[in-house]
Amino acid sequence: MLITAPINQVQLEAVFERILNIRKITRQDQQLLMSALLSKDDLNEQEMLQINKVFQAVQGGLIKVVD
Repeated sequence: MLITAPINQVQLEAVFERILNIRKITRQDQQLLMSALLSKDDLNEQEMLQINKVFQAVQGGLIKVVD
């Protein structure tokens, strides 16, 4: 199990941008976003919406999961 350090807003924005631009998400990215979502203390509403947007795109087949 991978344990991640808290992610800051700049790092999170960079991850969102990369995922949405290349339309691919790695398992590590997925775990990072899930960890950020589960630690809701550090997320603002916009960040939560972006995470949900990415996961919905994965479920809808718009973003491919790669290893």
